Amino acid sequence: MSSEEFEKLHEIYKSLCEELKLMPERALKCHGEERKRLVRTFDERHGEAEEVLQGMEEELRAAPASYRNAMSTKLRMYRRDLGKLQRDMKNSPPGFGSPSQTLEGSHHGVYSSQNQQSTHVQSQRAVLLQGSDCLNNASQSIARSQRIAAETDQIGTDIIEELGEQREQLDRSRNRLVDTGENLSRSRKILRAMSRRLVTNKLLLGVIILMELAILGAVIYLKFFRRAN
Repeated sequence: MSSEEFEKLHEIYKSLCEELKLMPERALKCHGEERKRLVRTFDERHGEAEEVLQGMEEELRAAPASYRNAMSTKLRMYRRDLGKLQRDMKNSPPGFGSPSQTLEGSHHGVYSSQNQQSTHVQSQRAVLLQGSDCLNNASQSIARSQRIAAETDQIGTDIIEELGEQREQLDRSRNRLVDTGENLSRSRKILRAMSRRLVTNKLLLGVIILMELAILGAVIYLKFFRRAN
């Protein structure tokens, strides 16, 4: 349901209803061609009011239940009012009186009709201006929404690009960690090999020292103790 459309139709109906309410009283002062014109005008305005009520009913079909029930009651009252105005117009007798009174009533009816038409035009113009303002506000709101959507899209694009850069940095960091892990593994292997070689060298050095001590002992024995014997 469009609340703006419903309110616009409501304003149009009130303007037509105000105009229709004045016609039965005017009909009492009219006769002849003037009364016929007034009856035709009444029928035209009555038909327009019926069409407006139908439009309001169509707008209410999509309204919430609570609002629809309240406004449906009001629409039924509006239809009863239109029916009463139509009966009053049909039952109003033609006016009688002196020519001067008739002429005065005729002038009064013409002036009143012109005033009513002017009031109706002004009311329609006010409704149209209000609708135009609503459309302008809606257009501005849509433009703001589009601008915000564009800014949000740009922000999202920047975030995606930044996340892509961060992913590349993480991939590079992971590759460096993998390389560092491989280097550490090679370093551990080298250290174990060096450790084994160091132990081996120590054993060899110990064996050489023992052999040198044995040779030295043998030389001392042969040089001193064996010569003495």
